[in-house]
Amino acid sequence: MLLAELGRPDVLAEADADKHREAWEEYLERPDTVALVAEDDGAVVGFVDLEYRERLNFSAPQAWIPDLIVTERARSRGAGKALLAACEERAQTRGCFALSLESANWRERAHAFYEREGMQHVSASFAKLLQEGEWPPPPQEEG
Repeated sequence: MLLAELGRPDVLAEADADKHREAWEEYLERPDTVALVAEDDGAVVGFVDLEYRERLNFSAPQAWIPDLIVTERARSRGAGKALLAACEERAQTRGCFALSLESANWRERAHAFYEREGMQHVSASFAKLLQEGEWPPPPQEEG
């Protein structure tokens, strides 16, 4: 799975893979989510999901990208740009006040890409792990 390239758990290899598949299908059925893929010669090389979130003090929703990944071999070939543009188009169509995402602080290549696409570095993200495991994913070499 592409998300494993970000250092996320490979849930398809787990004993409870059916539970994860069911949760994914429920996610896709929600009216406030969108999931898109980028293909190259019939192979999936990129994935993005988008959620519309209501925020206090805003009359319009916020478009938030939980995950955006392009496989290593397809990077810098337009898949990420196309996925991000598709999210922006959907966010504008839905009347969102902003499009945002989070990215691990060590993903400098990804940050440069987001800035080239007109996004600004506007915040820091903090997390506290509440279950056994590792979060955020550890730094990996960026190609």
